Amino acid sequence: MIQIYDSMTGSKRPFEKDKNETVKMYVCGPTVYDNAHLGHGRSAVAFDLVRRFLEFSGYEVDFAFNITDIDDKMINRANDEGISVPELAEKIIPEYEKDYAALGIKPPTKNPRATEFIEEMVNLIKKLEDGSHTYKLKDGIYFDITTFPDYGALSHQKMDELAAGTSIEKRDDKKNHQDFVLWKFKKEGEPFWPSPWGDGRPGWHIECSAMSTSLLGDTLDIHGGGLDLKFPHHECEIAQSTSLTAKPFARFWMHNGYITVNKEKMSKSLGNFFTLKDIFKSYHPRVVRLFLISTHYRSPIEYSTELLEQARQTLRRLDEFWLKHTREISDSVDDQVLNSISEKLSNDFDSAGAFSVLFEWMNTNPKDAGATLEEINEIFNIFPKDFVLTDEQQKLVQKRGEARKEKNWSLSDSLREELAKDGIEVEDTPEGQYLKPKI
Repeated sequence: MIQIYDSMTGSKRPFEKDKNETVKMYVCGPTVYDNAHLGHGRSAVAFDLVRRFLEFSGYEVDFAFNITDIDDKMINRANDEGISVPELAEKIIPEYEKDYAALGIKPPTKNPRATEFIEEMVNLIKKLEDGSHTYKLKDGIYFDITTFPDYGALSHQKMDELAAGTSIEKRDDKKNHQDFVLWKFKKEGEPFWPSPWGDGRPGWHIECSAMSTSLLGDTLDIHGGGLDLKFPHHECEIAQSTSLTAKPFARFWMHNGYITVNKEKMSKSLGNFFTLKDIFKSYHPRVVRLFLISTHYRSPIEYSTELLEQARQTLRRLDEFWLKHTREISDSVDDQVLNSISEKLSNDFDSAGAFSVLFEWMNTNPKDAGATLEEINEIFNIFPKDFVLTDEQQKLVQKRGEARKEKNWSLSDSLREELAKDGIEVEDTPEGQYLKPKI
């Protein structure tokens, strides 16, 4: 039985779901005003592992990962660049897709954009208005949190404590400090859509409620995201969605831990972030995936080049083991090690424990391990499964072997460099040239 830590209850609970039922999983994706940083990668990789293990365990997962393509940051960046918000989105979204693909993240079954669901958002706000959950101010329509007595349950805060320690703008015209905007009235130079209250655009929180309920229904099995989204974003999602349906919005709330730099949360607002593209210049994306996935998803990860170098060395060991055992794959599968890895991951996706099992098994020098590794890679997706040389690359390797026999070291070195540009590392051994992915 899979046990998942639920942020709402603050405890692990059994994931009681019939294998014949589809798992409905929604994870909050990025606001696409700039390239992805390592924090985005951490969340995407963490929930990719969750999804992969659920599928490995026999579940079908309907996985929605949204894109926020209208927001204050989008508008400000588009204005800075002298382009429209849709043009900015079309520029940045493909870059996220490239970075996530490089990290080995499985494409979501659903990848909604907020601007595709404006009509659904308007309809939700109308229903909230009909239920007396909203009020109007000069700049928009707001949700009154006192109409939802459980507000604060996810972040474990009491109503009278909610004003403390937050960055939410204090305003005298709001009924309550934490009331949040559902619909923002049109401002000069901003994108807008029609609504019963006037032209404008949606608030951030209503976007996810509209997308998730439209695509996956009133109650999700798993709602995930970074720890920074727990309050207020996820708290607001719960308030507006549950007010509409009187049903639990999600059976499990999952939050991945922060990436930290010098013990501070990595974020663009603090200026201490590193984009995935910049990190990929020095570290292969599989190294970055291993760096992220080998720590439990709820634990913080301290960013450092030393830890990335450790991940690179670990991946070299894993690659060598993979290449040794997958050149001739037998049909034999080691069920014991697969069961042990599954047991660790069934305990709230304990990836660190699962890797310990993997390394212990590797140290036993198992025979005919190829098929077992293929199964393990369905979960972790860290091995170089696509490492196959083209005919041209094979010719270069052969030519280099001949150059070494003739002691033409200059040609040998130049061919090694040429292969390295193709991502192939050549190691000379007494048995001949050993080829492996360059990381």
